Amino acid sequence: MKPDSKISPLAPASFPDLPAIAGLEAAIGRAGFYKHERPDLLLLRCVKGAKAAGVFTSNAVGSAPTDWCKQALSVTRGGARGLLVNAGCANSFTGPAGDGACKRALEAAAEKLDVEAREMLAASTGVIGVVLDDSKIAAALPKMELAPVNWPEAATAIMTTDTFPKGSGATCKIGEVEVHIAGIAKGSGMIAPDMATMLAFVFTDAALSAPILKTLLRQETESSFNSITVDGDRSTNDCVLLFATGQSNVPPIADAKDERLNEFRAALSKVLADLAIQIVRDGEGATKLVTVSVDGAANDSSAKAIARTICESPLVKTAIAGEDANWGRIVMAIGRSDQPVKREMIGVRFGDLHAARNGMISDEYDEAAMSAYMKGSELEISVTVGPGAGRARMFTCDLTKRYIEINGDYRS
Repeated sequence: MKPDSKISPLAPASFPDLPAIAGLEAAIGRAGFYKHERPDLLLLRCVKGAKAAGVFTSNAVGSAPTDWCKQALSVTRGGARGLLVNAGCANSFTGPAGDGACKRALEAAAEKLDVEAREMLAASTGVIGVVLDDSKIAAALPKMELAPVNWPEAATAIMTTDTFPKGSGATCKIGEVEVHIAGIAKGSGMIAPDMATMLAFVFTDAALSAPILKTLLRQETESSFNSITVDGDRSTNDCVLLFATGQSNVPPIADAKDERLNEFRAALSKVLADLAIQIVRDGEGATKLVTVSVDGAANDSSAKAIARTICESPLVKTAIAGEDANWGRIVMAIGRSDQPVKREMIGVRFGDLHAARNGMISDEYDEAAMSAYMKGSELEISVTVGPGAGRARMFTCDLTKRYIEINGDYRS
């Protein structure tokens, strides 16, 4: 966030109170990846025995930190003691030099935490194509003091074009044992499914194995971070990492399908969804949060493809920005999704207002009512595309002139 940036009008009123996670410490610093004064470095240490899992961008270019994380989680079988995050440099498309810089930064961080480098995970966000200056991180680390996590400060340190820090938490039970979940995320632009530039780090004091964490994270990511889009551009650096410190006295659980995990799964899903929607609320230049629901599709995957096409259509998004209920653009997007639809069954609804039914304009279409509805800051668009059972829901925002301004001078 630049000093002159305005906070998104869709931002929550305040940062939430997040539960403390036993077995977790953090330190925040400034390596100097930005011209202006701001924190840009986050270091976290987990207690010995902590486990982790991650889901990563499907962008074929990737980045040095995502490559490192995948390898480290494989080598340690999910063992993780630390996390180093920097903002201001993505260290993506940087070849062997970027890999070496990532490794040296993590070795320096591991030495400070008194852990092995292979137990460290990394995440970077910022400009693509610039090699990480690890000497700046090495110089900043000695000045950083570990302490109980200050969640708002941690969330602020990882921001780039974000206008507000993002956090979410929950308390639930596994069996009879109370456990806690806390997470932070960053993201504002270059947001699209698989993953949706976006980083998220979630922590729990539950004692869960790496395979269970991986299963839960993959399943719950589908309806959260993989169901949001701001501009349709999938980042090279996206990742969601889930850590379990194991400090709660949870009885051993061997299977992610264990019914004792039902409440935890629901709480994790809620936290991930909350973080994901906050990213859309902070979409670059956004003034409206839009939920797009599709039903009647051939299957859920087809419904999601249709929803995504609607959400990422510049014509749809600019109409929303202009508060124009131009339902014809939505029909266009449905048709160009390359999914099977029944034209004579297509319907479009804004909130409770029907714009189209049964393949044509609705008899009850009311232009004045539609226009009034579009002035709201949170909108719901629902479409029916056929007789099928497939359904999906995605979240997006409008596309405004401010998006162009932000991305036109991103590096200046």
